Amino acid sequence: MQSLLTPASAAAIPVHVVSASGWPALQERLPTAQRGFALAQGFTARAGQHALLPDAEGALAAVLLGIDAAARRPDPFAPGRLAALLPAGDYALSGEIGDCGLAALGWLLQGYRFDRYRKPNPPGARLVVPEGVDGEEVRLIAESTMLARDLVNTPANDLGPGEIEAAIRALAAECGATVASIVGDDLLARGFPMIHAVGRASPRAPRLVDLVWGDAAHPKVTLVGKGVAFDTGGLDLKPGAAMLLMKKDMGGAAAAIAAARMIMLAKLPVRLRLLVPAVENAVAGNAFRPGDVLASRKGLSVEIGNTDAEGRLILADALTLADEEAPDLLVDFATLTGAARTALGPELPPFYTHDEGLAAEIARLGMAVNDPVWRLPLWPGYDGLLDSRIADLNHVSSGAMAGSVTAALFLNRFVEKTRSYAHFDIYAWTASARPGRPEGGECQGARLIHALVKRRYPRG
Repeated sequence: MQSLLTPASAAAIPVHVVSASGWPALQERLPTAQRGFALAQGFTARAGQHALLPDAEGALAAVLLGIDAAARRPDPFAPGRLAALLPAGDYALSGEIGDCGLAALGWLLQGYRFDRYRKPNPPGARLVVPEGVDGEEVRLIAESTMLARDLVNTPANDLGPGEIEAAIRALAAECGATVASIVGDDLLARGFPMIHAVGRASPRAPRLVDLVWGDAAHPKVTLVGKGVAFDTGGLDLKPGAAMLLMKKDMGGAAAAIAAARMIMLAKLPVRLRLLVPAVENAVAGNAFRPGDVLASRKGLSVEIGNTDAEGRLILADALTLADEEAPDLLVDFATLTGAARTALGPELPPFYTHDEGLAAEIARLGMAVNDPVWRLPLWPGYDGLLDSRIADLNHVSSGAMAGSVTAALFLNRFVEKTRSYAHFDIYAWTASARPGRPEGGECQGARLIHALVKRRYPRG
């Protein structure tokens, strides 16, 4: 990870962030040689354009970065793109920067590289902490986001249900939390039949991992993350092309783990609980089948419409457990439906909640911390699409439309006592690199939930 430095770095090279409209004034302030060098490179402050400016001895003296200040919503991470482009050294941002904290975070996140199976990059461009920015908080958020990215990027042969549990236990050790897990057939004995059914066909035992941290007298915040280490689709087998990215089907668990780390290391005054049902949806003679009827922890009988919709089954049992103690805030993260991507694309996950106040907070804070989401409705008119002729409900829609909405409606059946509940249907992947978001595994929703908890339950 690129390092944030202290503000007192006299040797830091200035990075002038400038728009096309601000470029003429900045030109006038540059030394004549640097101004001529910038013009010779064709620098016009076009968005994303950068130029290196030398001093009289030919050493790097300054950097120019163009931004689109006229854009309806300029990317706050835009300065971060330089972290992967500049030579090693210390740099300080100046000029037209909308949010210095997000610019610094984008710089750190741009420096991410998944290097488990290859040599790590040498140290690169380092950033001075901008004035007024809490460098330790930015570092905490960046490190937690990178942890989630590492988990998503790790292939399933090295990250099964047991390894997901190990990652949570390592987090507990780091933060002073306690962890318990229910594994294999014990899931049946302890009342989690749907988690067991989804994971029983894999030689790697399914489990429910339960982390608890904080003072029991504080407000209860519970995070639930879908931890499907790999999804073949089960007996409703996915085609090969659809299986290529299924190592990321535990992206919800990764986001929940990242959010939990941010909350715990920030020492926010909450009693935090993290629940991760971790399974592999495999194919074997004992795999659950289309048409099966499963019991659930809630007591509802669930007809299986498609074994490739396994995530909502394991979440339902975990959400039931979470709801039993009626936490003040309950949030789940899941790479749940392709329909969400059809509706909103990979960059804008939908979220669902009945709580109008919570919805407004989530939408506002998502934009404020550059972790955007978009609310979709828990439309009651579609509840009937989950009807079953032989069970209390089917877990998939009887129609071909509104797949993300009906998945959220299914999960909503398992949350009754908790008023402030939100479901996030995330993608957990960046297919096309953008500033601060290299191609590969991504952590969506965690930063905004950290911001939400921090706002609702501030320290002291």
